[in-house]
Amino acid sequence: MAETSIEWTDATWNPVAGCTVLTAGCTNCYAMRMAARLEAMGVEKYAGLTRKSGGRAKWTGKVVLDRKSLTIPASWSKPRRVFVNSMSDLFHADVPSDFIAAVWQVMADTPRHTYQILTKRPDRMIEIVPALGKLPNVWLGTSVEDARVLHRIDDLRRAPAVVRFISFEPLIGSVGAADLTDIHWAIVGGESGPGARHMDPIWVEEIQAICRRTGVAFFFKQWGGRNKKATGRELNGRTYDEMPCASY
Repeated sequence: MAETSIEWTDATWNPVAGCTVLTAGCTNCYAMRMAARLEAMGVEKYAGLTRKSGGRAKWTGKVVLDRKSLTIPASWSKPRRVFVNSMSDLFHADVPSDFIAAVWQVMADTPRHTYQILTKRPDRMIEIVPALGKLPNVWLGTSVEDARVLHRIDDLRRAPAVVRFISFEPLIGSVGAADLTDIHWAIVGGESGPGARHMDPIWVEEIQAICRRTGVAFFFKQWGGRNKKATGRELNGRTYDEMPCASY
């Protein structure tokens, strides 16, 4: 719904808001903090999506479907890369399949935009997406924070998409055993904000090496930490902003 500072996209679009903590990568989710801030500002869409626990905002599990927002991409005349549901997960169990189909139709009707859908629930994604059809302007991705969730990549591999991508963010453990066969893009980033967990440079270099062996585009987003601007996004003296080729 807005321009964004996320390095690998141009804009965010949130037809769904709210989520549920699922695995270790969710512990310090930036979207929980943002949702609490938006509720405090009086934005009705985010009311009741978080609660305070241990001094921090946590998802309550409530999910809001914002049907009004379905008209937004059509209002953007200039082509954009659009991160879908930066404040939720399109494939959350409480998002009805007919609403996902409505989102799919919006993306089909606005082919000038490239949509980037990132989920922690690729198992549900592969149950729903095949019936909706492969769109040439839709990229499908999953989040992998450590070796305990490497199985998500196997699910993603089965998804019909012109581009399949992995967000290794927040990277909180080694994923050196990852198989990136039939994956086109890897985004790597450390956790940022209060309570950010450390990312070992070796873990980053492991992913980079896998990308080089398999021809996967490598994008290094950030080192993270409490102040991500201070730590920057250079890896061994340079930045990596590689993007995938969508002509698959």
